[in-house]
Parts: sequence; structure tokens; C-alpha cells
Amino acid sequence: MLFQVTAVYAALFAIFLLVLSNMVSAQRGRTHLSILHGEDMELAVWIRRHGNFVENVPMALILMGLCEARGMPVLWLNVMGVALLVARLAHVLGLSPTKPVTPFRMVGALGTQLVLLAGAVFLLWSAF
Repeated sequence: MLFQVTAVYAALFAIFLLVLSNMVSAQRGRTHLSILHGEDMELAVWIRRHGNFVENVPMALILMGLCEARGMPVLWLNVMGVALLVARLAHVLGLSPTKPVTPFRMVGALGTQLVLLAGAVFLLWSAF
């Protein structure tokens, strides 16, 4: 199995992760904080954006790869991949230190959860 579709999304998300990692590093450089975030809320937000990404995207990619291996149609794999990409971008845009709930944050959270759920349901359905 070549995992051609999942590989494309894994590459896109690797670039996304590099951007988030470099944003955290750049903010650390500006604040001279090598650990935690001190009192710098901008650094705290970038750390959280990065953290939320690494908490969710790896499992979504694993599910996509398993769905691809189980024969999920390419169209649906792309729907999952694009939905996850949009959700993760929305989350980055919507995370705010002053507003706990924003429309973009809700789109990001809900979109990510729907992708995870869709992958899990397909895998369970295809097992029987």
C-alpha cells in the first residue's frame, strides 16, 4: 500500500507544523524565554496553537492512513484531509487569549472532531 493520499496530507501538515514551531521559537527569541511563557500571552497562545496541533493531527493522519488501507474512496479521504486542514487553520485564527470562544475556534474544534469521528466510524464499519 502506497498511502498516496495520506502522504500528501502528511506533507502539508508537516509544513504546517514547521510554521507553528517556528512561530513559537521566534516568539521565544523576542521574549528571551526558553521555557514556559512567563507573562507573555502571545507566546502562550502560540504554544497552545502548536500544542493543540500536535495533540490532534497525528491521530487524524493515522486514521486517514488506516482508512486508505481499508479502501476508503479517494474522494472521502480528500474530504477528510481538506476538512482537517481548514479546521486546523481556523483553530489557529480563532485561538484568542481574551475570548475563550470564537467562531473560528469552534470551527477548528468541531471540524477536527468530525474528521476523527469519521475516520473511526469508517474503520469500525469496514471491520465487519
